[in-house]
Amino acid sequence: MVTGVLDAGAIPATGDDGTEDASVLSREVAIPLIDLRKVSRTFVTDGGVEVKALREVDLKIYPGEFVAIVGQSGSGKSTMMNILGCLDRPNSGKYIFAGRDIESFDSDGLAWLRREAFGFVFQSYNLLATESAEENVAVPGIYAGLSSAERELRSQSLLSSLGLGDRMDHRPNQLSGGQQQRVSIARAMMNGGNIILADEPTGALDSRSGEEVMALLKDLNEKGHTIILITHEPYIAEHADRTIEIQDGRIVSDSGPTEGAINPEKNKGLRELFMSRKTASLIGGLNEAVRMALRSLMANAFRTFLTLLGIVIGVSSVVALLAIGQGAQSGIVERISSIGTNVLNLQPDRAEGQRRNIPSTLTFEDSDAIEVGVPNVSYSLPRVSGNMTIRHGHEDHSAEVIATLDTVPEAKSWPLARGVFFTREDSDKFTPVAVLGATVYDELFPDGRDPLGEWVLLRNIPFQVIGVLTRKGASGNTDQDDAIYVPLKAGATRLFGAQYASRIEVMVDDVTRISETEDDLVAFMTDRHDGVEDFRIFNAAQLLSTLEETQATLRIFLGAVGGIALLVGGIGVMNIMLVSVTERTREIGVRMATGARQRDILMQFLAEAIVVSLIGGILGVGLGFGVGTLLEAVPNIDINVVYTSTPAIIAFTCAAATGLIFGFAPARKAARLDPVVALSNE
Repeated sequence: MVTGVLDAGAIPATGDDGTEDASVLSREVAIPLIDLRKVSRTFVTDGGVEVKALREVDLKIYPGEFVAIVGQSGSGKSTMMNILGCLDRPNSGKYIFAGRDIESFDSDGLAWLRREAFGFVFQSYNLLATESAEENVAVPGIYAGLSSAERELRSQSLLSSLGLGDRMDHRPNQLSGGQQQRVSIARAMMNGGNIILADEPTGALDSRSGEEVMALLKDLNEKGHTIILITHEPYIAEHADRTIEIQDGRIVSDSGPTEGAINPEKNKGLRELFMSRKTASLIGGLNEAVRMALRSLMANAFRTFLTLLGIVIGVSSVVALLAIGQGAQSGIVERISSIGTNVLNLQPDRAEGQRRNIPSTLTFEDSDAIEVGVPNVSYSLPRVSGNMTIRHGHEDHSAEVIATLDTVPEAKSWPLARGVFFTREDSDKFTPVAVLGATVYDELFPDGRDPLGEWVLLRNIPFQVIGVLTRKGASGNTDQDDAIYVPLKAGATRLFGAQYASRIEVMVDDVTRISETEDDLVAFMTDRHDGVEDFRIFNAAQLLSTLEETQATLRIFLGAVGGIALLVGGIGVMNIMLVSVTERTREIGVRMATGARQRDILMQFLAEAIVVSLIGGILGVGLGFGVGTLLEAVPNIDINVVYTSTPAIIAFTCAAATGLIFGFAPARKAARLDPVVALSNE
């Protein structure tokens, strides 16, 4: 099958079997440009009635002829034009074009012929309503692979030569009928217009405009163009050099070629007919498809907006919901991580059968025993804590006071900025000393002076400052530096009146064995408390793992909600594109008549679906970010929104895929339309 650039070698002269005999060429016998042999075309109506439009037609037309095919409505002349212009195929017989059997051409080969050999001039003009005169003329050049600059120069030259130099930027509805037909003629000549098929070119024009159009066709014929005129008016046919009358699908009269029409010297011109121009490259074709898609979308702005809406809602839902979910997870994870994923928090609890309001059962000695008796434990820190006002001179500040052991800097990897930390001996001797967090230091000593040796009051009890910790920063919503540390027993007894720890923080050496260590700790403490499990253990690592699993499920759920919205948007894209194909069926026919291949039409409509989805994706991502930012700004609502690139990329990619998937069926439907059916669509 012939699919593109055809061999420009010898074009053999046809024999009786449709093949060519090279010896005929050597004798310089003229080759017909068009040779119909017993061509018949039959249609079957929706009611099953068989209609014979052409009946065994024999016809030869030579290069450079001006032929008028005359007949009344229903005589078969339009069917003949469609077959001559490769818009339709006969049911039987042979159509030999310039020595080549049309039967050997596939759909792309026929598109190539329509693009390179033919130019169509229609009674109803068939101009694209959204394109200017210049852009309408340039359409065949798109499919011939001409660059934008080449098309612009060629179309401007053609329009100027036809007296429309001042109307190039006008759309069809801004032009008179005669001007529109001139644009149609210029379009037919865009790629050369070796053969111009004019179907009732004056039918919609007044007599003056009709005469002007016929004069143009006559002039083109004198310049070497082959003109085939379809008309039912005898006086229009008089402009032609040869008249063929058709009735009931048969040729009833033919005045025959004029003297000099059959010229062997024109064989060279037939060969040149098959020297194809370059066809559009993939990138060039894609650029044109995107440009045409944008033009079409802008021409139907409200419909485009409705189509975009579904995609925008879907993409923004995915982005916003996942950002909110990620923010919620990050906040919780940060709070848990601030405790430390290598930490087991031992807290007092009511054992079965005990009264509800019992004092803590965790002793300071429990902490020492755990550090020695439980494997995989590096540190054990008992603590008693609470908020209270700290006073120094005229400065007051409320902060957390933590009574604990001397191993805090080592256990929490928290070095001092100045001074020293208290010792175990300070705890045992109830020494009133304190170490300040960085925030407490800033509040009590705003002038930045050295606090070492200064005294602060805690519940009117003086504690001497011996050190300041380095700045550790916030953890979740808690400022870790807004605290003051005092020796365990001094703080517990003098400040809190407590003899028990409010909790014991157990640091684990090997975090991969934390669950095993938790089991050992439970067994150890239960045995130490005479078989009573009057405590509970908070395992941050286990909780974090459970949280991550829960959040993963939540993300899938939130993504599914957004995905459903995106799916609905995709269905909307498909519906709108199907409507668009139906409404633009005639446009598709015009593009096919000017040389568009099936893949050109497929690419154009697929580009429209993808472009609208990509625009929707961009707007959706922006809206998703905007919604999240707006929610964060709402007062009295604590919503943490965390944006990551992954959900945005996924949502945007899904939008593009939505256009590709849901746009393919309408685009394929458009590409597979029959040119004749498409052109006849109202």
